Amino acid sequence: MVKLLVVDDEQAIRESVSMFMSEKGHEIHRASTIKESIKAFKALTPEVVILDIRLPDGSGLDALEQMHEFHPLSKIIMITAFQDMETTIEAMKRGAYDYIHKPLDADELEKAVDDAIESFHEDVKIAVTDENRCEYDENEIVGKTRAMKDVFKMIGMLCQNRATALITGKTGTGKDLVARRLHLSSPYGKKPFVTFDCSAIVETLLESELFGHEKGAFTGAIDSRPGKIELAGDGTLFLDEVGELPLNLQGKLLGFLERKQYMRVGGKTFLKSRCRIIAATNKELANMVNEKTFRDDLYYRLKVVVITLSSLWQRLSDMEILVAHFIQKSANTLGIKQMTLQDGCIERLKRHPWTGNVRELENIIVSASIGSRGSVILLDAIEDLLRQHPNSIEENSNPGALSQIENRHILKTLESVQWNKTRAAKILEISLPTLRKKIKKYQLIPRNE
Repeated sequence: MVKLLVVDDEQAIRESVSMFMSEKGHEIHRASTIKESIKAFKALTPEVVILDIRLPDGSGLDALEQMHEFHPLSKIIMITAFQDMETTIEAMKRGAYDYIHKPLDADELEKAVDDAIESFHEDVKIAVTDENRCEYDENEIVGKTRAMKDVFKMIGMLCQNRATALITGKTGTGKDLVARRLHLSSPYGKKPFVTFDCSAIVETLLESELFGHEKGAFTGAIDSRPGKIELAGDGTLFLDEVGELPLNLQGKLLGFLERKQYMRVGGKTFLKSRCRIIAATNKELANMVNEKTFRDDLYYRLKVVVITLSSLWQRLSDMEILVAHFIQKSANTLGIKQMTLQDGCIERLKRHPWTGNVRELENIIVSASIGSRGSVILLDAIEDLLRQHPNSIEENSNPGALSQIENRHILKTLESVQWNKTRAAKILEISLPTLRKKIKKYQLIPRNE
């Protein structure tokens, strides 16, 4: 039996949770405001608190901090009827043990409380640090599935330390976005975030790109040059597609991870680094270890903490909010009018295989937004795009895909009106100066010139 404090401004929730938990043999106490909860918490020092986010006299996040300051070992389970990424991350960042959405599921709540009690008795602390809050940029991660909620929780817990993390998932699932969010949510979020794409550089240059080189280290090395580790400084080095590293460089990376020291190519002295390493891969590294194409010691060193991203077909219930997010993003970044979807589009999108995952979905929505003549993206337009790009992986892997889509659309519109810029601007629903800028940006000219 443990002391359990239930804090919620809804009497029905307080009573139902209290009755359910008292049947489990726990000593139940209740409160409906932050003031009442803090008073009860200090008097009781309960092992577990079930705490609502929104209370009449303030935010449950503030009560969470006060409770942890008074008794850090207590496990606080946050509950809320409002689902959003930032609140989930912030709650876990401030030290919440878990985060559960209403309406409450009895089995989920019971498991969370049981786990919290076990954690309490083992004296497992969640670090509470609310200094150096980070401002979030517009690169939001959206999702309401259990898998995505778990990702948000992991980001909230991991952002307070420099533990090495491995992000796994298929191509297009957003591994780079999660790595950046983890960095930005940390106390060193204003430090550099440096990406090293292990698959985009020829093997002979990989070591120099990662560790840097001294002048004269090899033919063409006319000057000394810092590597990605050095450029990351006290920030984060993101090793994208780490499974592509050749074996000889895997050993040198392992040495850096173990000693936090490295040497430039052609150098004679060791340099130190405090950068955090976040690696990502779309490969099964465990299989590569068995096949002797990836070092087992590096594998275990990288997978201190693993964040696994689901493929889009595994989180189809997120389709509607993902589409809404990409429509808004298209409007903001491309200067086009914000669209709505014709009935039936979401259902059709859910039936697509999405081999390119979320990245493929984004490009389809951007293309549909740009190609729409009115305010509504028609089902026929979605059908046409899905038929034209059934797999879309090659195009979606190109970071310039959005620009290419806009380029082609503007050129096609100009040609349809014999390069009458005023008419084209009206069709595109942008101003004439904006059209002129885009013509200059993409260096568009009539075919007969």
